Amino acid sequence: MTIADPSLARECEAALAWWRAAGVDCDFGDDATAWLSELPIGEASGSPMPTAGAARTASDLSTMQPALAAAGREQAVHSAAPSSPAPATLRRNLFGESPPQDLAAFRQWWMTAEAIDPARLYPRIAPRGTAGARLMVLVPQPEEQDRAQLLEGPQGRLLANILAAMGLDESQVYIAAALPCHTPMADLGALAAGGMDAVTAHHISLVAPEQLLVFGTGLGPMLGEAEEQPLRKINHASGKVRVMVSETLEALMEMPRLKARFWRRWIEWSALQ
Repeated sequence: MTIADPSLARECEAALAWWRAAGVDCDFGDDATAWLSELPIGEASGSPMPTAGAARTASDLSTMQPALAAAGREQAVHSAAPSSPAPATLRRNLFGESPPQDLAAFRQWWMTAEAIDPARLYPRIAPRGTAGARLMVLVPQPEEQDRAQLLEGPQGRLLANILAAMGLDESQVYIAAALPCHTPMADLGALAAGGMDAVTAHHISLVAPEQLLVFGTGLGPMLGEAEEQPLRKINHASGKVRVMVSETLEALMEMPRLKARFWRRWIEWSALQ
């Protein structure tokens, strides 16, 4: 029995069936295509008759043109409209009419005032120390595991080693945080603008330390200072206090090279006394 040679049409049909079975149902090209331009069609425009693929493209584009035009008009409206400014932080008088007059009253207010802890995700931790301390240490917030006192975890152990190297006993140091509880992803700038900078300033005034060591360059807004200067002085109701600002205790633990820079700043700062 003789098998007839397949015709060209049958060969093409078999080839297309093979490609469809392989999961390829579209053709692709490397030439750039002006998708959004109007394609001239027909001999009247002086262009050759479009291929089947070009005709499908032109038909698809004619269908899409109303939607594209509407999207373009919407984009133009959004582009022309002025961008709305970010909402300003509402500043509040967190103390009310009667701010605490001593550290005992401040600690009681710190542990009970509802305005300074809206989330209540972690327990509040009180500051520790006495007024007139040789050194006040200010950190952004308590450690996550703090429960009985401020800085019970690894940051507290690092601070204890730092103070020992400085020749200071913890009884000579007042340790405080700018926030009453551990606050993940805290926006210190916004919190300061909302009134916490006034709370920090009043806290420093009640402590009236000889020196203030701040662990956290992001605490600048809490100190009422816009510029970033590691060595400075700030005024408070009880007078002036010299301030040194360093990276956070957490950063010092993670990057040993920052410890060397901290000690250089400390030596420089101490020499200015």
